[in-house]
Amino acid sequence: MLEKLSQLFNPDAKAEPELDNRDERIRVATCVLMLEVAQIDEEFTDDERDRILEILRQRYALSESDAAELMQAAQHKRDSSVDLWKFTNQLNTLCGEAEKIQIVEEVWRVVAADGGIHGHESHFMRQLSHLLNLAKPQVIEAKLKVLEEERRTL
Repeated sequence: MLEKLSQLFNPDAKAEPELDNRDERIRVATCVLMLEVAQIDEEFTDDERDRILEILRQRYALSESDAAELMQAAQHKRDSSVDLWKFTNQLNTLCGEAEKIQIVEEVWRVVAADGGIHGHESHFMRQLSHLLNLAKPQVIEAKLKVLEEERRTL
């Protein structure tokens, strides 16, 4: 995994390398979405950063350094993209509905990391539900599930 992620930063490459592994593409696309929501209010907090790393380690059984490298690679891809369609399209192509709902739950966990849901984050989640072809009730159910988990951990 590290070798493929490091290829993303190879300045000698003529074209951006395509990730050929299904799981790698899902990981990067999911991480891009988490980074997008974390930075949507133009304040990327340590709590949000830590939550993303925790999710990456737990969801994908990554070491701390692998999770950090994945986040760095996803940030690079996010910065070089003009929109999120490429990433949500990959998730639509590679994932079933249940897996997409799990990804939405992970994104909600990032939203909840700083203790509140801001207007930009709510708007992003509505857009994300549309881009992932999920119904509004599915996204609301994911939100309520995550908020209940957060409440129980307090």
